[in-house]
Amino acid sequence: MTAGTTVTPDITSWPPLDEEKRAQGQRLLDWAAVGEGPRLCLVRGAGGSGKSALLAWLLAGTVGRPGVTVHATVPSEGLTTESFAWELGRQLGYGPLSPDRLLDQVAADERPLLLLVPDLHRAGAGPADLPSAEPETLVAELLEPLLALPHLRAAVEVGTSGLLAAHGGAEVVDLGEGGGDGDGTGQSSSVSSVSSVSYVSYVDLVAAVPRTADGRPDWSQAPAPVLRRILDAALRTDDQGAAVRGLLADPGFLVHGSATALTATLADERIPVPGRLREVWRRAAPELTAYHTDSAERAALLHAAAVATDPGLAEYLRPLAGRHWWSTVWGRPDLSVSALASVPGVEGRLLAAERTGRLGTYDVGSGASLGAVSGVSGASLGAVSGVSGASLDTSPGVFDASRASGLSDGAAASFGHPAVVRPRSLAARDARSALLLDGSDALLPLVTEDDPTTAFALGRIAEHHGSAALAGEESLVTALGGGGIRSPYAIVGDRGGTVHVWSLGEYQDVPRSCQVHEQPVTAATCVDTADGLTLTFTAGADGSVRLWETSAEPMPVPVQQRRYRTTALAAADTPAGPVLAVAWSDGELHLWHVFSGRVRVLPWLRGCDALALTPDGLLVIADPGGLSAVRLRLDVLWEQ
Repeated sequence: MTAGTTVTPDITSWPPLDEEKRAQGQRLLDWAAVGEGPRLCLVRGAGGSGKSALLAWLLAGTVGRPGVTVHATVPSEGLTTESFAWELGRQLGYGPLSPDRLLDQVAADERPLLLLVPDLHRAGAGPADLPSAEPETLVAELLEPLLALPHLRAAVEVGTSGLLAAHGGAEVVDLGEGGGDGDGTGQSSSVSSVSSVSYVSYVDLVAAVPRTADGRPDWSQAPAPVLRRILDAALRTDDQGAAVRGLLADPGFLVHGSATALTATLADERIPVPGRLREVWRRAAPELTAYHTDSAERAALLHAAAVATDPGLAEYLRPLAGRHWWSTVWGRPDLSVSALASVPGVEGRLLAAERTGRLGTYDVGSGASLGAVSGVSGASLGAVSGVSGASLDTSPGVFDASRASGLSDGAAASFGHPAVVRPRSLAARDARSALLLDGSDALLPLVTEDDPTTAFALGRIAEHHGSAALAGEESLVTALGGGGIRSPYAIVGDRGGTVHVWSLGEYQDVPRSCQVHEQPVTAATCVDTADGLTLTFTAGADGSVRLWETSAEPMPVPVQQRRYRTTALAAADTPAGPVLAVAWSDGELHLWHVFSGRVRVLPWLRGCDALALTPDGLLVIADPGGLSAVRLRLDVLWEQ
């Protein structure tokens, strides 16, 4: 109940509240529950007056109760405009976004949104002479534009500051004087203060860090307030930047220190950094600033960003990252890939389509290009040729679709084949042939000119779906996936929600088909298990992921159901059993143990565009930053 209602929940159904705060609690609850009236509520008061506790009380009362829905709570201490936007985007389900993209997403969001913003008066980080160090910058660059949106409301803690005071007509909940320092900033001079240690010197903070046997700082044992504030203290130290440089050169501090403080500091180009740290951190920062308490996980994230960018830093982080349940094996930032498929029958080989349209084969273990495809005369390095000389050319990747599979010009035109192919998904038959789904929704065979049998079989699949699409829009192909190490398959999904399973190992005149979804299919994959099962996994436009074992009926309930779009699927039969990888539009990457139903979330650096999974647990990820391979420790993957 965030808008359009006047029903106020009973305060007695909320968690207990001290009698002296009851009136303020009722005022805050009334404001939150009533959708009309001021869209901004300022929670004011001196340090120690209970402002943050009051917002926490409101949030706790919404759990499991109808009435008030809080969509996001963003504690703002130490956040800049950028890091605030990343966190708000995560909580609203968009994934970490830049401030401009966040504003666009919130503007398009149809939900009446309610935000809680504790500690706005403590926002800001980085060098004191930059705007990012001041909370007023966050207000001007992001909060004011957000509050200008008519469907967004926010309760904001401002201490005794004048932040947002010019915002007319705001509701004010004032808790008066408190029992803390009384300046409204919550700052303290005690190293042991958990809330803040802004006024403690860098020397005192370093002295509070335990040491290893050889005298180095043991950041894994440092008190949380020290980790949170020591970089800010170093920035204030008058030592020509030596303290800051020392922290930035210490990989242990990079793993354990405040990610938001590091992000703000590294954004200042005036500060010298070792190697390519600034570039590495920039890649990892949106995910590193999320809530990660596991140092091995932070090391794995930073290591993933450093692989192929800063080898020295990557090597230092590798042992710690290797202790985590996932770690990056290789990275190819030079490859911009839109589609991936493991090659059946050839161990360790990957077929990848670049965004330019080029197709290449790569070694899964190292990411190295495997050069020209065997049996294709005249093919360029890593490129795959089509029938009768048709090819995804080396530059710009042009594919003559009218010549594919020996189709006549008229037949190709009737199926809507484009002149230039940009594959968005693949189903590989072997190292020399595959089905492609183009960005224009055309299903195309890709085979070599010396294999007419395969050309006929794959051409039949394209013809079948091309003819069906001409007969009815619900049959337009919307998804393609592959799978099957023992026997290759193509899984085709259409706009009507029907899933079609084709064998690529032998000719089929018609597929095995089943209505699996009620909405268009958006992604597909399959796996053949050691005991003879063929499991297909498909995603629908409604956010559902469904399982269909092709000898039976589809499962009556989805494997997963979220309000986000699935961007990629991959599956493999591993020593731990069948595993499904699901990438979502909010940036999450889920690993599902099929037979037990256990799920693990892999916090990858960016949203995933394509996935491939090998039987030995190597997950290949295509994202806007390139192509990467992640080793999954299958023996401990679902231990939590």
